[in-house]
Amino acid sequence: MQSENRCLNIILQIIFICMAAACIFPLILVISISFSDQEAIARFGYRLIPDKFSIDAYKYVLASGSGIGHAYLVTILSTVSGTFLSVLVIAMYAYPLSREGLKYKGFFTFYIFFTMLFSGGLVAWYMVVTRVLCLGNTIWALILPLTMSAWYVIIMRTFFQTSIPASLIESARLDGAGAFTVLIKIVFPLALPAVATIALFQTLAYWNDWWNPMLLITDKNLYNLQFLLQVMMKNIQMLSEESMSADAVTQIAENIPQESVRMALCVVAMGPILIVYPFFQKYFIQGLTIGAVKG
Repeated sequence: MQSENRCLNIILQIIFICMAAACIFPLILVISISFSDQEAIARFGYRLIPDKFSIDAYKYVLASGSGIGHAYLVTILSTVSGTFLSVLVIAMYAYPLSREGLKYKGFFTFYIFFTMLFSGGLVAWYMVVTRVLCLGNTIWALILPLTMSAWYVIIMRTFFQTSIPASLIESARLDGAGAFTVLIKIVFPLALPAVATIALFQTLAYWNDWWNPMLLITDKNLYNLQFLLQVMMKNIQMLSEESMSADAVTQIAENIPQESVRMALCVVAMGPILIVYPFFQKYFIQGLTIGAVKG
């Protein structure tokens, strides 16, 4: 029996090692290409170890001056504030739904669930955001549209129902604590795995958002990192596909290390989020077990 379990553990470890390698290999390849010389890429293709080391791609990316740095500041501001506001709003909606005795509880549950099935469409959404809320060309255009998520409300409501004892909340109320005090000082600390998991997902959503800036932002001072990098990649592609009738365009296109620049942009975009993940990892793993059967 022990030998069978040992063989099974070895097989599972080999499978997990292969899965981890399949996830890590593309990341290493992207970093390697970003430090490769353009001519070496054209001659030998993509290599895990660069045939000729070069930092021309990063020089080109940094040549934009303060554009990248300013976009980083906009992205960090919208990500931090948006994640905090989103987690707070989601928790404040989910917590009452998890408690018994809420008036019109069925209506509010159906209301949030209905939005997962039907929506007004892109045109209606755009008109509400730009004409009713007047968020166009403001920093709030990068924050408010992603604040609420019906799916995360349901997840957090389920965690509150299954993991927060009703007797503990009743004891706090008997001691004179209000609903907001109970949520901040009792519910949040006990629901930290769920809160951290949703915060991580929302952080990724805000950090990787380029759709909302494309629709709602025309002021270059409000470009976030992802949208700015997308604009740069489009410019590179446009130069590479441009007609070669103009010598100046031809010379510019030839001087741009196109493949390595694309990979360098990916490295620039994903670097900070890779640093953030280890801080969420412990709570993220716990949060994935929400709703699991406990023995």
